Amino acid sequence: MHHFLLPDMSCGHCVAAITEALQAADAQAEVRIDREARTADVDSRLPRDTLAAALAQAGYPPAAAG
Repeated sequence: MHHFLLPDMSCGHCVAAITEALQAADAQAEVRIDREARTADVDSRLPRDTLAAALAQAGYPPAAAG
């Protein structure tokens, strides 16, 4: 399970775009998004860096883990 903080996510369109980007990278990925918290939990076989790159390419770069 990968956890991402997505500070640029703000609306339903963002949720759809993020889900689409992650599932384009891994069609088997299970994506759970909390729009209010601006987080995404992704169950995927792909490495975190690959998923982060897909998010960034879609316009939603994850925040650095603090």
